[in-house]
Amino acid sequence: MPARLIINADDFGLTRGVNRAIAELHRAGSLTSATLMATGAAFDDAVALARVNPALGVGCHVTLTDGSPVSPPQSIPTLLGADGKTFRPSLVDFVQALLRGKISEAEIEREALAQVKKLHAAGVKVTHLDTHKHTHLFPAVTRPLLRVADRCSINAIRNPFEATWSLALGHGNRLRRLQVNLLGSFKSAFARQAQIRDGCVLTTDGTIGISATGHLDAASLRELLIALPAEGTFELCCHPGYNDEDLDRVTTRLRTHRDVERDSLLTELPARSLQPNAPQLINYGGLVA
Repeated sequence: MPARLIINADDFGLTRGVNRAIAELHRAGSLTSATLMATGAAFDDAVALARVNPALGVGCHVTLTDGSPVSPPQSIPTLLGADGKTFRPSLVDFVQALLRGKISEAEIEREALAQVKKLHAAGVKVTHLDTHKHTHLFPAVTRPLLRVADRCSINAIRNPFEATWSLALGHGNRLRRLQVNLLGSFKSAFARQAQIRDGCVLTTDGTIGISATGHLDAASLRELLIALPAEGTFELCCHPGYNDEDLDRVTTRLRTHRDVERDSLLTELPARSLQPNAPQLINYGGLVA
């Protein structure tokens, strides 16, 4: 049995240009899955595209930093920034507060549940959960997300840790590789969560492309696909889009590189599919099956 690969685009719903790129890539056979931001400015447009592309797996991209929550602000005070209305804009601030015990797991669960319910109310069948900026690699976020998965009968979650062989390729800058490597210390805690350990909530053998975020060009994508093991199930995490005026209006560090990733996926995935032992492309629904 060949390796299985989920090609998932984050930030579905961020802008109409991001949504358009995701739909185009899926129709071209270069993308199997996307995770939808309940808080995204182009949420309704993403839902409409998901409806006319039923083979595209759609997960919930649970957002706990940047932007406004779905829940009433007064119900999740520990998740909010100084204005008391929006999330902390800085990932560093979020992580510091989390590690100091300043963020309530119950409030994380409340907000994640509200985001999932928004997708359900829009008619989206949620295939899996992941988080904006991979915040669920921390156990204090993993635990409430898994409780939401139980409550909502969601059977899969992203493995937020980069596969060892992928990290060894040396993609991305040195600082990001160091950060990804250090955060790998939480991997065993993730695997020990009861729902994951017992197979109630499924995950992959690892995610690839995390350290390459912002640097995932055609050459690095080609190396990842060539290095993919002959067996196992992996997710390729990517952020394609169009760098347009809508993107200028939102908070994101990925701008011009969204065009690079879109073009790279369009060329490299079809080329790899023609090679011997090409991976089987699935979405998270296929993982559960």
